[in-house]
Amino acid sequence: MNIRLEPLKREDARPLYVFEAENREFFETAVPSRGDDYYLDDVFLERLGNLLEEQAAGISRFYLIKDEGNRILGRVNLTDINTETGTGELGYRVAKMHVGKGVASLALSELLKLAGDIGVRRILAKTTTANIASCKVLEKNGFLHTGTDDLEFLMNNETMRFTHYEWSDK
Repeated sequence: MNIRLEPLKREDARPLYVFEAENREFFETAVPSRGDDYYLDDVFLERLGNLLEEQAAGISRFYLIKDEGNRILGRVNLTDINTETGTGELGYRVAKMHVGKGVASLALSELLKLAGDIGVRRILAKTTTANIASCKVLEKNGFLHTGTDDLEFLMNNETMRFTHYEWSDK
């Protein structure tokens, strides 16, 4: 599968909203809900505007994962970018219909190629102990497991903990 990363733009608002709304139930099986208000037009556009401001300020980079037909397959982000320390935090999500097809691995590989261009040499990531697929994506792309929290929490009637990973270009 051929994919590409495109920086998030205001013009992406409508297709991004559709992507998020269509995959909401699926995403909420792995991450906490963004809440009902996120899906209100005004709130969605306000939050998109906030992301674009972060991106313009250089503290975050938001990318859409797209296919040859320009369809959004997922998102991959670097947030809390600190150019002094060269660090950033990773986040990503892939549409339910594209899970298990290598989209996340390919997108993360592309993001790692771009990281140095924006001054990021070390990337931190976390997922849950229940999200085995995400752990595999991180490890496949050279992330090292750095620890698992002792604190357990309940999400979707499943007890889990956060587990942490780190990548470095060294």
